[in-house]
Amino acid sequence: MSDSTLAHLLETRRVVLCVGCGGVGKTTVAASLALAAAQRGARVLCMTIDPAKRLANSLGLEQMTHEQVDVAPALLRAAGLEVSGRLTVMMLDTKRTFDELVQRYASSPAARDRILNNRLYQYVSTSLAGTQEYMAMEKLLGVLAEGAYDLVVLDTPPTSNALDFLDAPSRMVAALDSGAMRWFIQAFQSTGKLSFNLVTKSVSVILRGIGKLTGGGFLEQLAQFITELDDLFGGFKERATAVAAAFRSPDFGYVLVTSPEPSALREVQFFAQRLEEQGMRPDACVVNRVHQRPAARPSLPEIEQELSRAGLQLGPEAAPRLQQALEEELVLAGRDEQRLAELGPPLGRLPRTLIPALAADVHDLQALAGIAARLVAPGAARAAASS
Repeated sequence: MSDSTLAHLLETRRVVLCVGCGGVGKTTVAASLALAAAQRGARVLCMTIDPAKRLANSLGLEQMTHEQVDVAPALLRAAGLEVSGRLTVMMLDTKRTFDELVQRYASSPAARDRILNNRLYQYVSTSLAGTQEYMAMEKLLGVLAEGAYDLVVLDTPPTSNALDFLDAPSRMVAALDSGAMRWFIQAFQSTGKLSFNLVTKSVSVILRGIGKLTGGGFLEQLAQFITELDDLFGGFKERATAVAAAFRSPDFGYVLVTSPEPSALREVQFFAQRLEEQGMRPDACVVNRVHQRPAARPSLPEIEQELSRAGLQLGPEAAPRLQQALEEELVLAGRDEQRLAELGPPLGRLPRTLIPALAADVHDLQALAGIAARLVAPGAARAAASS
């Protein structure tokens, strides 16, 4: 492995997924890794399915779109950055991706149009639980197939949704192949009308009751929609299997992002275990906002002397307050060190890179480049793992 675990991942993987709970700087880490890879000459796409849409802000852009947009070289140069590769960003458009799948797998143009124009499809393609995560997987594989990028860095949703993200293929197949859908298909296929005589008596009673509330037209639209989805089922099932296999291939790398806070460490530890249970190997851990021990521990007279030497007139309470702040930072650093030292497997055995707590959030390219440099610095992961 190279001097930096994360640099090695950027060089050897086609996809790097950044995963972790919310509020730990995961989006910043994803954007920083993408920038670092572009600085090393790679063609990089940084893609997000995070509904908070924070990635554009971290990259110095006013907004992101659902199209693949290059970060302008002039913008990078204005931030003092030399980037020999190409940095592209995009945000997932769930419905557009679903529409593309329908167009690809529909048995005929008429079948395609019936699905796309069905009012229930408007809900399923935008709001059904798991759809966003599955379509993100589909879009990711589509981008890889195009071959336009050396690396894709994916900024996933917070941990609970990221778990859905990994389960999405199997859940989509289960939904499409459920017993309820089969009932509707059986009741609709022979005549093109919803026939209650073809399903069990108990189900017929339930459906008639629903029909009184919603109208028979709604139930027929539902049955027609499910039947059309069944037409697509073979393609979806095959595709979902391919998606699940891809996420377990050596081309995919997983970077777990956390902070030293106990709740964040518990969540990312759980996620690391889930990854291993599903046959996906976590590769590295980034611990963000870590308090570090100051290089020196000056006495009160030494602090007063330094203030005087710098010509700072801050009043008589300045030196004691600075000393108190220094002592508090030492306590926080010791606390973080203890928490990280107590991590068990699998998280505790991963190469670990520490990012220090900063005075302000990262909202510009220069600050992002500083994080990127820390992530891929030679020896960064080894030093962190031994701390």
